[in-house]
Amino acid sequence: MNNQTETQSCDFSSDLKMKGFKVYPINGDFSKVPVYSRRDFYKICINTSKSIIQYADRGIETDGTILFFGNPIIPYSWETVSENYEGYACVFTEEFLKAKDRSETLHESPLFKIGGTPIFSLNAEQKLFVDSLFQKMIKEYETDYVFKDDLMRSYVNLIIHESMKMQPSENFFKHKNASSRITSLFLELLERQFPIETKNEPLALKTPQDYAQSLAVHVNHLNRSVKEVTGKPTTAHITERIINEAKALLQHTDWSISDIGYSLGFEYPSYFNNYFKRLTGTVPKSLRM
Repeated sequence: MNNQTETQSCDFSSDLKMKGFKVYPINGDFSKVPVYSRRDFYKICINTSKSIIQYADRGIETDGTILFFGNPIIPYSWETVSENYEGYACVFTEEFLKAKDRSETLHESPLFKIGGTPIFSLNAEQKLFVDSLFQKMIKEYETDYVFKDDLMRSYVNLIIHESMKMQPSENFFKHKNASSRITSLFLELLERQFPIETKNEPLALKTPQDYAQSLAVHVNHLNRSVKEVTGKPTTAHITERIINEAKALLQHTDWSISDIGYSLGFEYPSYFNNYFKRLTGTVPKSLRM
């Protein structure tokens, strides 16, 4: 049994030949699948295997070929049960796909929106067609064709539109222990916000409401589950993680205190100073070397 937890996000590493886009094959060696650290990448994956894909309060068991759509703000885990598996995947930013079309954000798309069911079971004919599109993308990805970006967008949009004509999988099941599952995904999503990589973009998720929305659950349900499983309220987990990150940034970067506060979601330095002092008993500048 192979365990794989997807992060649904990406980093502009040296293997990305195109800004904001990558396509690659999937086979039995997960170690060869690119690992990404940024949190703004969407994913489309065709996979043939027996797997269990789990969300906050539901999951799906697959046995055959599926087409999967991943949203970077909706965490999930992917457990591959069978030893043999194969397929293709591509990751891309919204800016890449919507470069010339601002009519609708991907968050509003039926395939990527919160609460959707973006997993499709494919028959042999559908698998052959989607496989051929990914194979064409992989071939073109290695070329120097001047309009390669537009060509890749066309292939991705063709996959999206073909998928929208299909019926989403109806094999979702409810977790026996929803509280444990929601708590696990909350803690995973919380950890994904860190470490802070830039001082120019403030922390996106700061409140229990933010996390509940990303997990597609009611905030009261999230709070009850987290308290039941961990014994601590949701806010305590968020606060502790922010404070730990603040201490690390104060001790190990040369960012100004105001920049650190901004990166952690505080609009004004005074808000950050008061927050830090209230929770630690000291002011941020006391941690500077």
